[in-house]
Amino acid sequence: QVQLVESGGDVVQAGGSLRFSCVVSGSSSGVKTWAWYLQSPGEDDRELVASVPSAGSIRYADSVKGRFAISRDNEKTALYLQMNALTPEDSGIYYCVADDRIGPKIWGPGTRVTVSS
Repeated sequence: QVQLVESGGDVVQAGGSLRFSCVVSGSSSGVKTWAWYLQSPGEDDRELVASVPSAGSIRYADSVKGRFAISRDNEKTALYLQMNALTPEDSGIYYCVADDRIGPKIWGPGTRVTVSS
């Protein structure tokens, strides 16, 4: 079973940058897609921010294209999200997700970012 733990959340000013890390433990060989999701304040839904599949192209939400970059190490022991030019709309809880496309997605506990204007 894969376990995920995010870190890097903080309070930053608009225009600033942050880098999230997600440490992966357990057997990750079956994971087909790694992703970051955002739950905005007051919202129940979690929106896809960026995803990187084991085969295929990286995807980004339109709102973060050109500002965010997702990456992972080749050993699948960590997932990263570099976030630049942050805006207050980027505030919320960011979740690291592992998806084997068979069972339910595996979620980390999340890390919170607040972007002040």
